[in-house]
Amino acid sequence: MIPPFVNNLFEVNAANFSNVAHEAFSFQYANNPVYQSFCKALKVNEGNMLPDREIPFLPISFFKTHHVVSTAFQPEAVFESSGTSQTVQSKHEVKSLALYEDSFFNAFELQYGNPENWCFLGLLPSYLERKHSSLVYMVKRLMDESQHPGNGFYLNEFDKLFEAMKLLETNGQQTMLIGVTFGLLDFAEKYRLNCYNTTIMETGGMKGRREELTRDEVHQQLKESFGVKAIHSEYGMTELLSQAYSKGEGLFHCPPWMKVLVRDEDDPLQIHTNGKGAINIIDLANLYSCSFIATDDVGEVYEDGSFRILGRMDNSDIRGCSLLAL
Repeated sequence: MIPPFVNNLFEVNAANFSNVAHEAFSFQYANNPVYQSFCKALKVNEGNMLPDREIPFLPISFFKTHHVVSTAFQPEAVFESSGTSQTVQSKHEVKSLALYEDSFFNAFELQYGNPENWCFLGLLPSYLERKHSSLVYMVKRLMDESQHPGNGFYLNEFDKLFEAMKLLETNGQQTMLIGVTFGLLDFAEKYRLNCYNTTIMETGGMKGRREELTRDEVHQQLKESFGVKAIHSEYGMTELLSQAYSKGEGLFHCPPWMKVLVRDEDDPLQIHTNGKGAINIIDLANLYSCSFIATDDVGEVYEDGSFRILGRMDNSDIRGCSLLAL
């Protein structure tokens, strides 16, 4: 079953976002048994015409304990979250990798232009050491699209990465170093390089590898080591097929088919379009899982839809993709 709006999913804009969100709600209510049961427990049914903020948001922990799927299908991929050996991993069953690729290619182009113009370097040790990472899949496909001979992943080969970055800088090649936070900090402690053509993008994640630092402290260290004015960031997670990007100061912007709201930490059914609180996300690309997710992150959403992540809720699991508290 393919809902009619899927072919225009990445043409969504502010004017029609709510209509498409309600179509997604109706589709998932009808075809996702887990989500339908959750809605019924809240006494919400498919016939209710609700503002975006009143559509039920499924707690993200359900991806650890249930098959969160809309329609029955054989998944093309199953992405798994990172975490410690003591945590249960989330699993996102992906019906269509093409839909995931459309989402991240479109989001990247909106912020950074054509991937063919970039060389991509991936410093993602914790992700490369395990299978089924949605982040590694995304970066690999960006590399495939780029086809630059300098593209490459680096586990702990800091010397090779440093030589690669120096060569790309000498050649004036527009480059993006995408790295897990602790990996970038480890690298930055050993090497310094003034980057004029390289964008440094951290994906979050300390995962007990280093002393916890605030985002400002992390970014200051990285700016000094790489000689850049701003550190970029990617906000994504296993349970989402879309990403938001920050070009500095931890201020994230969503693509048009993704929206961030906040809920009261003491009353999760009180949801607001702006302010501080726990983060709820509408990701329309999550068509065949659930588009309405209540995350464990805490943040602030501004009137223009941009947002910052301020930390994690108490007692939530440590996750490799989690961002640092301010």
